[in-house]
Amino acid sequence: MASYLIEPVDGPSGRYDTARYQGAAGRNWWTSDPSLQLLMRRHLGEGYSWAEPHLSRLGALMGGPIAAYAEETDRNPPRLEKYDRWGRDVSQVVMPPSFTSAREALMADNFTSPGFAATAKDNGADPAALGAAWTYLLDQADIGMGCALGTGGDMVVSLAEKHAPADVLERVRAIFANGFYSGEAAQMFTERTGGSDLAALEATATPDGQAWSLTGLKWFASNANGSAFVVLARLPSGDVAPFLVLWERRDGARNAVRIRRLKDKLGTRSVASAEVEFTGAEAFLLAGSGSGSGLGTMMKLTNASRLGVAMMGLGVARRALVESLCYASAREAFGRRLIDQPLMRRKLAELVVEVEAVQALVFDGHLGPRLRLAPALVKLRAARLGVHAASDAIEIHGGNGYIEQWPVARLLRDAQVNPIWEGGDNILCLDVRRAMLKESAHEPFLERLTTAVEQAPPGSGDLVRGRIDDLRKAITVWSSLDPVTAEARLYPLAQFMADVYAAALLLEQAGWEQRSGHGDRKALVARLYADAHLADHGPLRGLDRTAEDLDHFDDLVAGAVTL
Repeated sequence: MASYLIEPVDGPSGRYDTARYQGAAGRNWWTSDPSLQLLMRRHLGEGYSWAEPHLSRLGALMGGPIAAYAEETDRNPPRLEKYDRWGRDVSQVVMPPSFTSAREALMADNFTSPGFAATAKDNGADPAALGAAWTYLLDQADIGMGCALGTGGDMVVSLAEKHAPADVLERVRAIFANGFYSGEAAQMFTERTGGSDLAALEATATPDGQAWSLTGLKWFASNANGSAFVVLARLPSGDVAPFLVLWERRDGARNAVRIRRLKDKLGTRSVASAEVEFTGAEAFLLAGSGSGSGLGTMMKLTNASRLGVAMMGLGVARRALVESLCYASAREAFGRRLIDQPLMRRKLAELVVEVEAVQALVFDGHLGPRLRLAPALVKLRAARLGVHAASDAIEIHGGNGYIEQWPVARLLRDAQVNPIWEGGDNILCLDVRRAMLKESAHEPFLERLTTAVEQAPPGSGDLVRGRIDDLRKAITVWSSLDPVTAEARLYPLAQFMADVYAAALLLEQAGWEQRSGHGDRKALVARLYADAHLADHGPLRGLDRTAEDLDHFDDLVAGAVTL
């Protein structure tokens, strides 16, 4: 069996000095993140100097109090008070004080609020870029909180603005007056008959005066303590449509919403997930009158939620990277620090490259062109990286990583939900197919890749250009396959798309970095990523690869994390 740090504190080697083992918590996550700083310089332009103090303050908040609150909430999660003292069903979710304190601190410094967005715009800073940075930093602390604040707020407001009655819309606007993240919304789609299989949906809605009466059971509803819900139900016509349900009816009485129980989950314990039952609840159709026409609009809004989940995957991966570098820099074994040993340097260098590749994907999804294929492909890659990176972080920590008192065990528990939320890998692949066959979405996607590579530093990009051509050929061949084989081959095709997408975006970033006078480190990251994902190494299986990752290891780390 392995032996972990068994020498006493005052042992002769002095290796076990706990003061040297500072992880990510307690650091300023803005000042210690050069990769985020580079992204914000690019996306904020002249507004960067105004935004930088705000981002530094935010980095201290997320790395300090919010990170600490997250650990406390994980140990003391929400609880359900089902009945009051008279035995009446009140279905009240009681959030722990740590959650409430975290939420208050976040709302006091909410980069997604209309007021902050307006001020940022007045000072030449893109509010969307600052909002993305806010969620990126929050998700490193607690993706459960990110879900609790952000689940479906944009969906609720967007649909309500189009379809809700005036008095109901006024209530919705009041709930989300401080931005999408302020109202604690919830999407309630999943039923026992099938999570993604909408054809098996059993919840029903029938006309009831000026509203609808909704009845059914949602088996897994995250953010059950939210203020406004978007609920899928079947119309009398058989169509499926989204409905708005609030905790209180129009007349002020409590709505017919019952929480059967909270889910005892593996992770993301700061978001209250539950089985929610509607027993004739007052609901408002978020679609054209009497039809299911709102479902298509709702599914488009779901793509925004997929990008939110992708950001969560990136947040976990980034936190895992920082924790790994911190630990490897302090832990000694075999007479040297872990970070000085070749095999560990290889693993850490690979983790740096993979995290920055996904960072490029996620931020392009949020801030780049609105590509139909992007949400599915970005979530497919980012959600999985969060799991893999958290697992690597545990391995790097050794036995300590498997202990709940250390931070990386929670990262892995939390990360595992991201491949499930907003559609698993297979559902995402089916969406890629739908987008290509019905909307020819691969054409603007391939154009985006070509445009990105055109921005690459001089003399680079030939490998990626060739793979863009290969990808076009692969899509053509795939489209000629019989339906069964074509569906079975969707996963490798989607992975190929994500590989080329990330490589192209890294080259685009590298070109901007060089032209802006910020160095050429990103070109190194782009080369390493393309070599790992797109190069053909033949029978040597990578043994012929250069040692750039080891030769420039210090540059990779310095550009990723300021330790």
